[in-house]
Amino acid sequence: MDLRKQGRLRLNPGSPGLLLFCYALAGSLAEQEVENLSGLSPDPEKGIFVVRENGTTCLMAEFAAKLIVPYDVSASNYVDTIKEHAYIAVSRGAEERGKCGSNESELHLTWMDKAYTLRLYFVKESRNTSRGAEAWWKMSKVQFSYDTSEGTYFKAAVNPGRHTVTTRHLSALVTPAGKSYECQAQQTITLPSSDHQKSVELLLSEVRLQPFDITSDFVFSEEHKCPVDEREQLEETLPLVLGLILGLIIVITLAVYHIHLKLTANQVQIPRDRSEYKHMG
Repeated sequence: MDLRKQGRLRLNPGSPGLLLFCYALAGSLAEQEVENLSGLSPDPEKGIFVVRENGTTCLMAEFAAKLIVPYDVSASNYVDTIKEHAYIAVSRGAEERGKCGSNESELHLTWMDKAYTLRLYFVKESRNTSRGAEAWWKMSKVQFSYDTSEGTYFKAAVNPGRHTVTTRHLSALVTPAGKSYECQAQQTITLPSSDHQKSVELLLSEVRLQPFDITSDFVFSEEHKCPVDEREQLEETLPLVLGLILGLIIVITLAVYHIHLKLTANQVQIPRDRSEYKHMG
């Protein structure tokens, strides 16, 4: 079930999801718990991940994610190499680890027998302005580790082995403190490599995320929409608004014209030629 649309998790009695939920509650004595609740989403490409500390939700993430990873394969002459691309979807069954703090939070996802690990880092910052203190949170770093010897996504890679790429000076998903981030549109985050031709791209879409200040268990706070979604919403509603305004102008014009005709028909016609006055009366 979609946390973004529902605003919270609802589990059907007797479902496997309910059993997981009960086990999570029963284990609330542990300092930290992590739950992969992707099975609750009807979207096969979307994952739902929750971090809880001391029995309370402290980080929630729902998104569809894919990584585009360039790698080398041998050319047909077996001397040169050519570049291919692996399209790696973040697994819904990924193993999850998390960390919550007042100003720093992390979400680590590992899948395919640790061949792939995606790490997301978040920070909360504040500053004093003329309006007073303002606080917000953002995604400050993304790191991805992958193994080109894994054959599901990498086919006959040259010099296979493990690689790690990390963003530089990232400031993404900037959101006012106390709110969740929501963005349906696809966003691209680049993870540079020492070889500039092998930078990895992280594609995020259908995102609902909150790493701080969750006030209710399993419930996102008020959403902060990304600028792309707001612009698309405006583009969708603007033609409708303009159509309504145009229709209103036409109705008002016809009404004024009709009133004018009615008033004109009721007026006494005064002759312009004085010789016509003798016919009046």
